[in-house]
Amino acid sequence: MASPRPKSPRPPATPPKKKDESLFEFIGTLGRRKKLKEVQDVQDEGKNAIDSPGSPVFPDLPPQEYILEENEERSMIEPQSFDDPKLKQLIEILIEWINDELCSQRIIVKDIEEDLYDGQVLQKLLEKLTGVKLDVVEVTQNEEGQKQKLRTVLESIQKVLGLGRWNQLKWSVDAVHSKNVVAILHLLVALARHFRAPVRLPENVVINVVVVQKRDGVLHARDRKSVV
Repeated sequence: MASPRPKSPRPPATPPKKKDESLFEFIGTLGRRKKLKEVQDVQDEGKNAIDSPGSPVFPDLPPQEYILEENEERSMIEPQSFDDPKLKQLIEILIEWINDELCSQRIIVKDIEEDLYDGQVLQKLLEKLTGVKLDVVEVTQNEEGQKQKLRTVLESIQKVLGLGRWNQLKWSVDAVHSKNVVAILHLLVALARHFRAPVRLPENVVINVVVVQKRDGVLHARDRKSVV
């Protein structure tokens, strides 16, 4: 888990602009306007695809969530699913279990999305459950380093659980690192069951998921149910 970022110092007060804006300032302003227009176009493209007749209900998302490569797929939980008492209970139990396991290391998980995606907590959890130290960098801030560490941790979990190839799993490096709640839940439930965690997990928790895919330059959305 990353420590809280220190507050950035306040920038010095900007002096009032001169009436005659320089050529470079004018070009920069046009560039920013163009960039904002591109982002808005991408967001509109996503919303048009989602809001078309027959499309599932889709949550409001920041523009970057609509930026997909051709044939790329992205999934997210429908907001209503978070109101399901069984899903809430499952998340609470898993968080409590992780915190009980790692209490001696003063690690406290509060959010499974924000606290597990970089592999740091998963590394400590697996080491605690197996008693084996993993050969990975302890802390890494850049995305490439985080994914490399996460891959090593997930491969170790895969071996411990005796699971098959990556394409047979319900989680992946990209899914966990992108904070995919469904993938993270599948991973944690598999660990809890394998190590016979002293908790009672609710069974057959159904999560409504919206899957978005870009095909022929157009975003398409569909509903999918995932059972954890």
